[in-house]
Amino acid sequence: MIFQTENFLNDNKDKIPADDKPAIESAIEALKKAKDSGDIAQIDSAIDGLNKTMQAASQKMYAAGAGQQAGPGAGFQGGAQPNEGTQSNGAEDVQDADFEEVK
Repeated sequence: MIFQTENFLNDNKDKIPADDKPAIESAIEALKKAKDSGDIAQIDSAIDGLNKTMQAASQKMYAAGAGQQAGPGAGFQGGAQPNEGTQSNGAEDVQDADFEEVK
């Protein structure tokens, strides 16, 4: 969880609101201290706190990103439609193939 959150911070440092970064870093440090203590209840509490902090920051981050995407069809696909540029009569071109599992 610590590693994953730190990677998320590094990968999205320009997208995460600046006012949320200290809270996230504080939650990560609390989880590190809880991990070092070995107290399961403290670890669970720290994980819950980190999850809540990350969820709030993620909501702000994605809301800000959604505000930048304008126009019809904007979203996770960025306006691109599935199979855009290909002609299809509604039937998929599926090929059946044999395979052999090698152990």
